[in-house]
Amino acid sequence: MSMRHTTKARGGAAVAALAAVLALTATGCGGGDDEEPKDTGPGGRSSAAQGRADKPAPRSADAIGEMKGPDGVVIAIDSAERDTGGFVTVNGTLTNHGAKPFNAIHWLSKETEMKSRSSLSGASLVDQASKKRYLVLRDTDGECLCSTGLTNIKPKESRPVFAQFPAPPADVTDVDFQLPTMPSVRVKISG
Repeated sequence: MSMRHTTKARGGAAVAALAAVLALTATGCGGGDDEEPKDTGPGGRSSAAQGRADKPAPRSADAIGEMKGPDGVVIAIDSAERDTGGFVTVNGTLTNHGAKPFNAIHWLSKETEMKSRSSLSGASLVDQASKKRYLVLRDTDGECLCSTGLTNIKPKESRPVFAQFPAPPADVTDVDFQLPTMPSVRVKISG
């Protein structure tokens, strides 16, 4: 078999493998009902909810806390969930109720150089009883495990946000979620 035929065969096998993966993915995504997906990403929001980002999201009755900042910016905290891997993930919705676009440049962490200048990297969880502060986790490149690209959020626009932290000890259930330029909010860790 010539080199040309071998390359063609390998390309065909790669295409067939990709088609099989896509078919399995499509099968896994089909639910057959009219409900929105419950969770499709690290922000804890379904793709349908992300598609409605231009509409203001009212604070849900499920929200466990709310932060109101300058210029009409509001973050509704939906959950603070402890997982078995030793992390706590805080999920929420950022809504711009102000009159001008919002950029989260003041929420940047000061402890390290970050590629994304508009993120939740400056967020922290504070255990008041133990006087301990938990900072947003970083990946191997030093980037935060949090929402990034929070730029040009138009008036009345909402976006899902998240930040992941090391988990406090299991007996700690109430912590303060803090973000620069915003008042802190007490949240209860579930899970």
